[in-house]
Amino acid sequence: MIELYYWPTPNGHKISIMLEECGLDYEVMPVNIGAGDQFDPEFLRISPNNRMPAIVDTDTGISVFEGGAILIYLAEKAAMFLPEQQAARFDVLQWLFWQAGGLGPMAGQLSHFVNYVEEEVPYAHRRYANEYDRLLAVMDVRLRDREFLAEDYSIADIASFPWVLPYRRLGNDLDKFVNLRRWFDTLKIRPAVQRGVDLGKEWRRDETRNEKARAMIFDQNSETVFAAAKALEK
Repeated sequence: MIELYYWPTPNGHKISIMLEECGLDYEVMPVNIGAGDQFDPEFLRISPNNRMPAIVDTDTGISVFEGGAILIYLAEKAAMFLPEQQAARFDVLQWLFWQAGGLGPMAGQLSHFVNYVEEEVPYAHRRYANEYDRLLAVMDVRLRDREFLAEDYSIADIASFPWVLPYRRLGNDLDKFVNLRRWFDTLKIRPAVQRGVDLGKEWRRDETRNEKARAMIFDQNSETVFAAAKALEK
């Protein structure tokens, strides 16, 4: 059994989609990031970065945080979506890390300035909008001669899809990316992808619309980390 520490965000969706695709038994452990659940000492023992998603595999006692690491763990557990042959494996892994280091962070920063900043910051908005646009083009070029990011559907696709999903809200247009649009339309009708994206969607309503919730999500610094670590000592 997989315990999934989760909230319905793009990073959470990576793991809910993967679990649905693999057919692994799992139990959802909600981590309400607007209420500050991510700072609970018990969660900190699983996720030292105070971020979800995280998992605990009750069969092995292993806990894993960080979406890319979780996807690799689940792929190996289920023997799905990550090839064993070295060249094919690293083809998948390079695109997984591309998402973790590029597409996700840049889309996340753009989302912050589009959806949560009360004052206009034109330079920051333009900077991240351009980078998100560039990264979508990188995917489009990659997909010119292939159906998926690697040879077959893999954890690279599963990781990337949730960060392409909000393209409209982030001010982009997939119709200018013919190959990416085809990939996106292929993935969005997969039943497991739909179930993964729908998991807990009703929980997100207005989670950042009050000052306390916004502070929990956005106004954290080194003092937050040290305070949480101190709480673990009690």
